[in-house]
Order: sequence, then C-alpha cells, then structure tokens
Amino acid sequence: MTATAFEYGPTHALVDPYAVGDRTDAAWWPSAAGQQDSDYLLAPPNPAERVDTAIDPRDRRRLELHAALTAAGIPPRPEDREAIESLSALSGSINTTIQRWLHHTL
Repeated sequence: MTATAFEYGPTHALVDPYAVGDRTDAAWWPSAAGQQDSDYLLAPPNPAERVDTAIDPRDRRRLELHAALTAAGIPPRPEDREAIESLSALSGSINTTIQRWLHHTL
C-alpha cells in the first residue's frame, strides 16, 4: 500500500472548523453585534438606512415577469431577454394580464 499526499500535509485541526475544540469560544465564531447565540455574521438590515429610490415601471414589470415565469416553472433563458424586454415595454395592464395567465398555469 502506498501513502497518499494527504497523510503528510498540515494538521487538519487548523483547516477543519469542526475539529477545533469548544465551539462557544468567541474567537472561533464571532457573533453579530446585538445578536447572542446566533450563526449570523451580519446584523439584520436597518430599514431606516434603505436607499430611497424608485424603480422605473418598465424595470419593475421586467422583474415581475421574470418572477412570474420562474414561479410558473419556466425559468427565462438568456436568449429570452429580447422577448422579455419587449413585453416589459408594453403597458402595465398587459403585463398584469400576462402574469395572471402565468399564475393560472400552476
């Protein structure tokens, strides 16, 4: 039997987080500010810090159409981009009708 390269490498306790001793050690896994006993590294978003910008209606219709197609089990492909852009340029009522049709295909 021959030896593999893994047998002579560095100590795996240094690269395997589950091989490290006590997981409650603060140096092992830093918790987010204000969150105790959690696995989250980031604090939850602050609604007061959101950027107050409006989405163009055409862009909103495009995103909603993408979501409706995906929910209907028809994920858009890259070659569908031109068709989706053309449909998004139509009025909001037409876009709503298309989404309703897709919703009823479920």
